[in-house]
Amino acid sequence: MSSRHRCRLCDANLARVFIDLGMSPLCESYVAAGNIDAPEVFYPLRVLICDECLLVQLPAYVSGESIFSDYAYFSSYSDSWVAHARRFAREMMTSLSLTAESLVTEVASNDGYLLQHFQARGIPVLGIEPAANVAAAARAKGIRTEVRFLGPDTGAEIAIRYGRADLVVANNVFAHVPDIRGFAAGLRALVKAPGLVTLEFPHLLRLIEGRQYDTIYHEHFSYLSLRTASSALATAGLRVVDVAELGTHGGSLRVYARPEESAGEPTARVKAVLDSEELAGLHTVAGHEDFAAAVLKIKSDLLGFLLAAARDRRTVVGYGAPGKGNTLLNHCGIRSDMLAYTVDRSPVKQGRFLPGTHIPIYQPERIAQTKPDYVLVLPWNLREELTEQLSYVRSWGGRLVFPIPELAIV
Repeated sequence: MSSRHRCRLCDANLARVFIDLGMSPLCESYVAAGNIDAPEVFYPLRVLICDECLLVQLPAYVSGESIFSDYAYFSSYSDSWVAHARRFAREMMTSLSLTAESLVTEVASNDGYLLQHFQARGIPVLGIEPAANVAAAARAKGIRTEVRFLGPDTGAEIAIRYGRADLVVANNVFAHVPDIRGFAAGLRALVKAPGLVTLEFPHLLRLIEGRQYDTIYHEHFSYLSLRTASSALATAGLRVVDVAELGTHGGSLRVYARPEESAGEPTARVKAVLDSEELAGLHTVAGHEDFAAAVLKIKSDLLGFLLAAARDRRTVVGYGAPGKGNTLLNHCGIRSDMLAYTVDRSPVKQGRFLPGTHIPIYQPERIAQTKPDYVLVLPWNLREELTEQLSYVRSWGGRLVFPIPELAIV
């Protein structure tokens, strides 16, 4: 095995494969109708694990600037995610006693889905968002937003211009940065010495347990455990002091970190999560093996269902056009002969086609118009929310299909 790639955390040679999903286009590169016959670029989706520090990582086959400078994901289109953000904002306002004299800075602030809750309470906010099109949506809400990628230099520059923050939030971005050490240094530059940094990211332990391989795509450069995330933050002088296990994205961690000079001792929850990772084998290379066999079963079960449905002349359509869905569909080789179309609430995606598979994306109303036999739910992590939203499918005898963690027809 070639070791031409080096670990983004410890710089060791990378030679061990965690999972190889073949070739795939960028998961958010939705195809406009006018480009449907144009060629697409496919990149390797081969995830490696470092023998030294155990960071599971996808080499930067494509740069972060290429992926995130113009982005199709708007957080506000998920009701459950906005509600999650509102609860977090209320918790932070109370626990940190935030006032009009405070500052909350969010990195990868998207369309203002989180900062709007602080701003509504008179707390100054600053968003840092690399996608200009998404930042424009935040600015339209009156949320001060810098269109920048975070690194040590930009973090220091922004801190000089706006001041250091009492709270720095980085939700679902730590796994998205090729330079994880530089990003951690940027976080340290943004926060006050006695301030707090919080990060949320999908937990590698849950990914493996739940066979959530569709969360692997080119936007996700790292697949983090608490151990590896703590190591990355420590390179910038940030120490993990607390952690919460969340249900979002199939199972995530919210990590609380402070500058090491003001950190103090971590809570018992930190040790508990580290112990659970060790028990699952994530503190050894061997504990990461056998994931490929679990992935193959998901592929086999889903293709078996779709082929049987086609043979029986049953119609199957999709719900949602998330990035994870594109990993699943491309890896399984599913095209419009097995999945007639999908729908999505985001107007940015409607009228386009899924990358690689070229399955058309329509407005959600099309499901009620065409009354399919089955609806394959691609954002399976929102199962409770979407089961309720799609309850009308039962009115004509239609059923919902969830592909992960195992095929379920409900």
